[in-house]
Amino acid sequence: DKTEYVINHDETLLARQKQELIENAFREWIFKNPERREYLVEKYNVLYNSIRPREYDGSHLTFAGMNPEITLKKHQKDAVAHALYGGNTLFAHKVGAGKTYEMIAAAMEGKRLGLHNKSLLAVPNHMTEQFANDFLTLYPNANILIAHEDDFKKENRQKLCAKIATGEFDAIIIGHSQLIKIPVSKEREEQFIKDQINELINDIAEMKEQNAESFTVKDMERTKRDYEAKLKKLIEKPIKDDVVTFEEMGIDKLFIDEADMFKNLSVSTKMRNISGVAANRKVQKTQDLYIKCQYLDELTGGKGIVFATGTPVSNSITELFIMQKYLQADYLRESSLTHFDAWAANFAQKVTKLEYAPTGKGFRQKTRLSKFSNLPELMTAFKECADIKTAQDLNLPEPECERHIIAAEPTVTQKNLIQSLSERAEKIHNKQVTPDVDNMLKVTTDGIKIGLDQRLINPLLPDEPNTKINMCVNNVTDIWKKTADERLTQVIFCDYSTPKKDAFNLYDDVKSKLIANGIPENEIAFIHDYEKPQDKERLFDKVRNGEIRIVLGSTQKMGAGTNIQNKLYAMHHLDAPWKPRDMEQR
Repeated sequence: DKTEYVINHDETLLARQKQELIENAFREWIFKNPERREYLVEKYNVLYNSIRPREYDGSHLTFAGMNPEITLKKHQKDAVAHALYGGNTLFAHKVGAGKTYEMIAAAMEGKRLGLHNKSLLAVPNHMTEQFANDFLTLYPNANILIAHEDDFKKENRQKLCAKIATGEFDAIIIGHSQLIKIPVSKEREEQFIKDQINELINDIAEMKEQNAESFTVKDMERTKRDYEAKLKKLIEKPIKDDVVTFEEMGIDKLFIDEADMFKNLSVSTKMRNISGVAANRKVQKTQDLYIKCQYLDELTGGKGIVFATGTPVSNSITELFIMQKYLQADYLRESSLTHFDAWAANFAQKVTKLEYAPTGKGFRQKTRLSKFSNLPELMTAFKECADIKTAQDLNLPEPECERHIIAAEPTVTQKNLIQSLSERAEKIHNKQVTPDVDNMLKVTTDGIKIGLDQRLINPLLPDEPNTKINMCVNNVTDIWKKTADERLTQVIFCDYSTPKKDAFNLYDDVKSKLIANGIPENEIAFIHDYEKPQDKERLFDKVRNGEIRIVLGSTQKMGAGTNIQNKLYAMHHLDAPWKPRDMEQR
């Protein structure tokens, strides 16, 4: 017979209260004894409270070769100074603060001063052309290499890598997904996997000693087996003499734009069943970037990496540790914080509280890692690498805009469908269905679809006049007519139901309705029809001059770094993205 485990809610609640009492009693006890108190305060101050972050001033920088028509703002010059004179740097500046120019200026000025020789800039795939244009606008005489998608096809990759290795370029610009295609040496990758395995062996031994839950140990052992299989595969892989590795390319400065896209780095932790802690052991691109960061730290003494993002922490406390892991490996080592659990013990707090159950009925107790502790000391250490500028710091000129929330009343069908979601969630919670039949991810996805348009659940359901989609179409049409003389433009953001041939989707639905309302087809575009960076740049150009007046796209394809605001009059959000960073990027 299979043993089934059921949570005893009342007893669990009492146990949690007891746990809280023990924690509070320990907090009081630890500082009661004067000798112990002095010893701990002294140790804490030496380890974590002995840093005075340097203030960087870039007012004296000359930027030889820069376009004389462009003058960098004070915060941009200071950020460049941070990247030149400090160690690894994070430009944590608000969206629109000019991080692109900061990276370009840091790459060029660093080379001119002899601080580095060859910069590699990895930017979101759809932005390579735009980034290159910005580079040449700022430094018209720069010798740059732009890697296109075709360059990374199997037959062309060797040629490109050899070109990077032998060319005297000021900078090389590639897309995020191409970074992983530049391999590190086999020995380095082998050593990295061995380190991961050793870390897991220690963790497993510790967990067994503490009599941890068997599923936690099993999960760790499964991960260890995955790494061992990976190592075996790597060792058996024949060595190709003609492969130019990342180390052989002569790259000694790495810039990562929109660095938060690499936040899912593997974290070894014993906190397996706590929300807000993601272990993410199988994300290849982050592991690859981490190995490259380790190499650059060895090569440059912790001065070879610059990250840039408007949202360094978007939805989990773990992300701050990951940023430090990439950029402040030395600090974490010196402070004995390389292991996430040690870091979390000092700077994060577990919070257990009642929250609304996802089934939509009643409440449940949930423990999350959701609160920082010792925040001043953490931020002081983080500011060693992070150049932080918020909206309040910069006071950037932003266009005045009116925000309208247009509420569409749910249809009878939508109400019934939402009710069925609650019933499904309850069955999943009570383990009445297996995950392959139904799971919470499916329920959430269906909920988003129902909220957008009932026809996404079943195309045969009626298209009712006052749905969200139809209200948006009427809105767009009215604005299109009103702004016809100046040929002003509009953007429609929708992350679900993107264009698909021979299948119902909202993009084609919206487009056909706009055409039926009298808008010419050649004035409407889907970002999905412009796959290559050069095609996207052509589309953006048409939007900037009002040739195309309505663009539909998703946050992923049209969020970060899409500069089409010259004639932009209205922006319509059909759905809300998962994270605040996505709304900010939109």
